[in-house]
Amino acid sequence: MTRQVLKRLAGMVVVLLLVCLFTYVIFFVLSPDPAVQICGKNCTPAKIDQIRDNLGLNRPFWAQFWTFLSGLFVGRTYGEGIQCSAPCLGYSFQSSQSVTSMMVQRFPVSLTVAVGAAVLWLLAGLVSGLIGAINEGKFIDRFISGLTFAGMSIPNYVLALVLQFVLVVTLRWLPFPQAVAFGDDPVQWFLNFLMPWIVLAVGYAASYTRLTRANVIEALQENYVRTARSKGLRPSVVWRRHALRPALTPIVTIFGMDFAGLLGGAVITETVFGLNGIGKMASDAITKNDQPVIMGVTLLAAFLVVVGNMVVDLVYTAIDPRVRIGASA
Repeated sequence: MTRQVLKRLAGMVVVLLLVCLFTYVIFFVLSPDPAVQICGKNCTPAKIDQIRDNLGLNRPFWAQFWTFLSGLFVGRTYGEGIQCSAPCLGYSFQSSQSVTSMMVQRFPVSLTVAVGAAVLWLLAGLVSGLIGAINEGKFIDRFISGLTFAGMSIPNYVLALVLQFVLVVTLRWLPFPQAVAFGDDPVQWFLNFLMPWIVLAVGYAASYTRLTRANVIEALQENYVRTARSKGLRPSVVWRRHALRPALTPIVTIFGMDFAGLLGGAVITETVFGLNGIGKMASDAITKNDQPVIMGVTLLAAFLVVVGNMVVDLVYTAIDPRVRIGASA
C-alpha cells in the first residue's frame, strides 16, 4: 500500500512539472509580449525595457522558467525589491494584485458551488439509477431514462437563463441574487447558490443516473448476487450490499475528476449568475488577456485534477477488496 502511494506521489509530481512547463511555454513564450501589455497605450521603448528588466523577461527562457518554478515553493523578488511570497504565481497585468491572493479570495465561492452541486447530483444520480435498475423495463425506468436524456441535452447556460426567468422574474419564488455572507443572512446565502447548484447538478446527475443504472443491472446478473438471493436475503440488502457497492467503483472515478474540475471553477455557471469564483476570474482574465491569472487558474485546475485522481485511487481500496489484493500482490 505504501509503495503504491509513493508511486502515485512521484507520478503526480512529474505530471505537475510537465503541466507547469507546457503552461509557461504557451502563456509566456507563444503569447504577446507581457511588457507591452503592462505598459499600455502611452508607452515608450525605454519603459518597455524597464518592465522587461523588472519581470526578468530579458533573461534566457530556462532561467525564467526556473525562477517561476522556484517561486512556487520559496517565493521570488520582482524588480527593485518587490516580494512575492510562496506560492508565487505572479501579479495580474490588469489589477497588479497577486494572483495567489486573488485565487484565495475567489476559491471559497467555487468550493461552495462545487460541494453543493456535488451533493445534489450524487443523491439524484445514485437514487435514480438504483430505482431504474431495480425496475428495469417498467414505466418508472422509462420515465427516469427520459429525464436523463433531457438533462444531458440541455446546455448549462440555457438552463441557467431559463431558471432565472422562470423562478426569479416570472414566478418570483426566488429573490434576485445579492452579495451576502453566510453569517449575515444564511437564508439569502442559500438562495443565492440554489440555482447554480441546480444548473450544475442536472447534467452531472443525468450522467451518474445512466452509469449507476448500467452498473447495478450488470452487478445484479453476477453469480454472487444470485447466491445472495438464494440464501433468502432481503432485496434491499442484496441491492445495497451486493449490487450497489461494486457499482460505485467507476462512479468514484468520474466523481473525483468531476469534483476536482469544478473546484477549478465553473466558468459558464459562475459567469451567468455573477458569482465571483475561480471560473468567473478565469473568464475575465481570458477576455482581458491577463496571462498570469490565466496561467494561475490553469495550474490550480491541473493540481486539483491530479490530486483528485490520486485520492480516487486510494478510495478504491476501501470500496473494492480486489484492488487491495492486486496492490499487495
